[in-house]
Amino acid sequence: MRALVIAGPMATTDNIRIMLAEEQFTCDTASPGEDSLSVATHYDYDIIVVDLRPTNSDGYQLVRRLRAAGIRTPIVVVANDLAVDYKITCLGFGADDFLAEPFDHRELLARIRAIIRRSRGHSQSTIRTGKLVINLDTQIVSVDEQPVRLTKKEYGILELLSLRKGAVLTKEMILGHLYGGIDEPDLKIIDVYVCKLRKKLANATGGHHYIETVWGRGYVLRAATAEQSATPSATKPEHAICAW
Repeated sequence: MRALVIAGPMATTDNIRIMLAEEQFTCDTASPGEDSLSVATHYDYDIIVVDLRPTNSDGYQLVRRLRAAGIRTPIVVVANDLAVDYKITCLGFGADDFLAEPFDHRELLARIRAIIRRSRGHSQSTIRTGKLVINLDTQIVSVDEQPVRLTKKEYGILELLSLRKGAVLTKEMILGHLYGGIDEPDLKIIDVYVCKLRKKLANATGGHHYIETVWGRGYVLRAATAEQSATPSATKPEHAICAW
């Protein structure tokens, strides 16, 4: 998952950034104002954290500008202990949640994960696709209650596809999700990752295939049908790399 942390020059965002990075988030930072609007519109973020500490000057105006710019990404506001009216104003301008100090970082993380799940149409922490179950909180993938061993990159791809199940994701979107624009390898690496991920899922599910290739567009996660399980022929682009 990918997060954007917006904070002023006086704010300390390292703890939030480190916490998200440890939970396998790709985390970007931006300053308030036009910089944050530009960054927020450039990438497809799962969550935006607006850190108003230690100052709370016109934080609700930042939320208003983000929404006015057409940004629909969920927003969590983190601030000093404030009056109820300020919280109500932030929420009224489009924030999805508001957390005031003092708070436990575990609570912030839990709220972020819950908001992301709800924004993608998932009320539970687990997403089931056929035999495949992915737990977003523990980051464990299982089939028939048996864990499937995946690398961080393989899990990152499966998590992204699961959160957007049924939607076609381009290779550029997946690459940006995994590397965040930093030291990105060649786009073909996504074919390699998907190939290995498909093999592991097929071995774990008895030959079922959930990741389809949409020729010229990208990849999509769908529940496997009997026909798909028997003939995974939709994966044209990876023939040179994958057995199928």
